[in-house]
Amino acid sequence: MSDNHLFAAFRSAIPSLDKPLAMLADGSSVSYGEILTLSARLAGLLVARGVKPGDRLAVQAEKSVAFLALYLAALRAGAVFLPLNTAYTLNEVRYFLGDAEPALFVCGSESEAQARRLAAELGLPAVETLDADGAGSLTEAAAAFPPSFDDVARGPDDLAAILYTSGTTGRAKGAMLSHGNLLSNAQVLKECWRFTGDDVLIHALPLFHTHGLFVAANIVLLSGASIFFRTRFDPREAIELMGRATCLMGVPTFYTRLLDQPGLTREATAHMRLFVSGSAPLLAETHRAFRERTGHAILERYGMTETCMNTSNPYEGERIAGTVGFPLPGVSIRITDPTSGAALADGEIGMVEVKGPNVTKGYWRMPEKTASEFHDGYFITGDLGMIDPRGYLHIVGRGKDLVITGGFNVYPKEIEGEIDAIEGVVESAVIGVPHPDFGEGVTAIVVPGKGASLTERSILQALEGRLAKFKQPKRVFFVEELPRNTMGKVQKNTLRDAYKDIYRQSA
Repeated sequence: MSDNHLFAAFRSAIPSLDKPLAMLADGSSVSYGEILTLSARLAGLLVARGVKPGDRLAVQAEKSVAFLALYLAALRAGAVFLPLNTAYTLNEVRYFLGDAEPALFVCGSESEAQARRLAAELGLPAVETLDADGAGSLTEAAAAFPPSFDDVARGPDDLAAILYTSGTTGRAKGAMLSHGNLLSNAQVLKECWRFTGDDVLIHALPLFHTHGLFVAANIVLLSGASIFFRTRFDPREAIELMGRATCLMGVPTFYTRLLDQPGLTREATAHMRLFVSGSAPLLAETHRAFRERTGHAILERYGMTETCMNTSNPYEGERIAGTVGFPLPGVSIRITDPTSGAALADGEIGMVEVKGPNVTKGYWRMPEKTASEFHDGYFITGDLGMIDPRGYLHIVGRGKDLVITGGFNVYPKEIEGEIDAIEGVVESAVIGVPHPDFGEGVTAIVVPGKGASLTERSILQALEGRLAKFKQPKRVFFVEELPRNTMGKVQKNTLRDAYKDIYRQSA
């Protein structure tokens, strides 16, 4: 059998074909053997549909065990997995498909007609469907293929996935992640967070995102563990599951919702050994409140689409609220002057740069952008940070104005463009400010024209259907003019400071 770098590692970690991998909400479970068989059949179908090694497989489908099997099938067939947020509109998907030129696009049945028209427009060769219950033309056709598959040989430098990420200038960029990127990161996290085959993870994260797929699922597969597989996060159910689970990986929203439940107690969490938070900043007050209620210190870590995980608070040792811990083994972090690029001493704030086996190979079909994002072999994250005297990394802001809300990257210029197109709007500025549930809340500051009868409601209504819901502002405020420096540039730092407490006040 050929050595498929990442999948071979997953296969070798399978403790028993009969062991449950995913335990579902209806009480049923899917074993490691069953996921192996389904991924083999799907890999056979991919090859039959013309997917060749190195071809992209784009997937915009709801979370299901079949989705996870499709990810494994893509690896086995040597394809490059391209998951797309289910909230993306057709207009947004058009760009990704046109840029990546996938050999196959998989979508939900409800989107099939639109997807086929889009595929014809872009010259894409094939479309299949996959629904939340695992049904669809994809799995229906896969049933006719053999239960085994000769995995395509893939090495550490071969591409395993492309994830699109927004910056603050230009179009969305496809971060290319290799088999080596994903495997090295999962191996390090497995060891750092002490995952074994005895673990049971509550998995309520989306699978189209780094956190749910390349952190949570990859670690579980690499350790032969099991998951409570849930399509959404229900805090009451999560507390009930904690009596049989050992770990939870979540975004800050999970923890604020858990804190709203009177059932969150030391007794309810006694069987748990680890709570991990990421994808957005965890407020220090959330960290403290959770520890007081449960006795557990949430482990916060820091990663990016382009790098997977970079740092983590320690498994053993002090987990300090407001920090993202130490560099992971094999990963190097440095702080540099954003202007000169010179290395800065501990305690000084500057640009966070990272180097390691986890870092992207670059951006899909953007060699110039790739070159500009690296500095002496280090990837320039765009985040501003500081390393304290104890070695803990603090993320203090971003050199760019990217907003991260609920773990998703939001590109302010895109939203500003939509708002500025609304009749009566002179200009706008979109910022992210602290939000107890989402890490950052997308917030719009609008300058109305004279005599314009604009309201917060009218702006929000005008944006409906124009952007994915996670990109839409949670609040809209009106001002006579935006603050500017002497060069005429809008001072978003001034706006962020002025509106930093609005969600705390309304919480």
